[in-house]
Amino acid sequence: MTSSSADASAKDRDSESIPTTSATTTDVPAFGWSGYAERVNGRFAMIGFLSVLLVEALSHDTFLHWSGLVP
Repeated sequence: MTSSSADASAKDRDSESIPTTSATTTDVPAFGWSGYAERVNGRFAMIGFLSVLLVEALSHDTFLHWSGLVP
C-alpha cells in the first residue's frame, strides 16, 4: 500500500466521524434547544411579525379584525 492510498483511507475515516454542519454556521443542525434551531425560529418569527405589520399598514385595520378573530 502506498502512502497516498494510506492518506486517502485515513481521510475517509476522519470524514466519517465529523458531523456535517450548516453552510452558514459551525453549529450542527439538531432538534431541540440548539443555537441553530433558535436562530431559524427567530428568523421565521421576524418574517411573521413583519407580515402582520404589512397587513395592518395596507388594510388600515387591525390584524385581529382583518383575520376575522375579533368582530
